[in-house]
Amino acid sequence: MPPPDSARSSLPLAAAPMSDPTPTAAAPPPNPFAAASSFLHHHLSRLASHLTAPRPALAAAATTRAPGPQGASLSLALAPDEVARTLTGTPVFTVCNSNNEFVLVSDPATGLRSLGLLCFRSEDADALLSHVRTRQPVLGRGAKVVPITLDQVYMLKAEGIAFRFLPDPLQIKNALELKSGLTAFDGVPVFQSDLLVVKKQKRRYCPIYFQKEDIERELTRASKASRGPALSKQIMVGSLEDVLKKMEINERNSGWDDLIFIPPGKSLNQHINEVST
Repeated sequence: MPPPDSARSSLPLAAAPMSDPTPTAAAPPPNPFAAASSFLHHHLSRLASHLTAPRPALAAAATTRAPGPQGASLSLALAPDEVARTLTGTPVFTVCNSNNEFVLVSDPATGLRSLGLLCFRSEDADALLSHVRTRQPVLGRGAKVVPITLDQVYMLKAEGIAFRFLPDPLQIKNALELKSGLTAFDGVPVFQSDLLVVKKQKRRYCPIYFQKEDIERELTRASKASRGPALSKQIMVGSLEDVLKKMEINERNSGWDDLIFIPPGKSLNQHINEVST
């Protein structure tokens, strides 16, 4: 793949260092299953002190789009629907009640109420569902795990609904290995390399990956130099939350509007072809 334009070679993750990490996930022990269980238990113990199920209904809310502000066409900043478009196709999983309404929680650490939990792995959402059924048997009787895409989540956030992500503990482990010296990671890890920025269909694409294994596979195909121990040196890591904040405040043609988030298990070319049809 060709390298990025020299005038725009500074990549978003390089420009968006992580904030000081808060201990949301301790460094995983050797047993990955024990790590996942401990990670999920830590979050659920903190967040699920109070479970409710108010509206809006998932099906209705997920299809609602907040209208753009007056004069939005004159704004240089990216509009919410433009940011959401970069997240198209990436699934996350949440728990809904029998009326297809979000099952929400309160966070005792921040005081936030009506907080939706979103898992990057379906098995973590299954564990959350079990937790709901244990704490609130009546509510949990008709509860179920429901997939929703990140672009829908982002538009719901733009309408004022708060969410907390439960990242994949394996990707937390991968991020900590790339960020030597850290023992905790704040947010959802995302991965990027300047070797994978391409021009395609008259557009410049800067792919962001949710799984380290996916970006490693793309780098192996793209560059013979990116093999073995040298592979990790080509990968930058940041948090999804920080990247989205940067996208919201930066202007068009700043490089941030070139981002495209690659769903887990997909390649850049495959995803571009899917969203372009």
